[in-house]
Amino acid sequence: GVGPSDASPDEGVVEDLPLIDEKAVEQLTEGLISHYLPDLQRSKSSLQELTQNQVVLLETLEQEIAKFKECNSIVDINALFSEAKHYHNKLVNIRNEMMMLHEKTSKLKVSGIN
Repeated sequence: GVGPSDASPDEGVVEDLPLIDEKAVEQLTEGLISHYLPDLQRSKSSLQELTQNQVVLLETLEQEIAKFKECNSIVDINALFSEAKHYHNKLVNIRNEMMMLHEKTSKLKVSGIN
């Protein structure tokens, strides 16, 4: 005879599954989507706004970096001008000393002749 062990393990399982109601699945899916979709859309718009803000921030940072680079070059130019002024003052002092020495030697020559 055919005993219980001879039966296929899958036998009878298909009949035990309830019939899937397509409309119920559709309604459950719509319910699930309508529950999560608003939050996901809000998250999406928040992320887009955040991304736009980051782009603006990056552009602003690049402009600020450019300004700092300009400031550094201006500082270099200022240092160059102050150095030029320093050497100009030295030249003026040397010229004044030479004129004074010239006057002294001229006086010495005049007094030596007499």
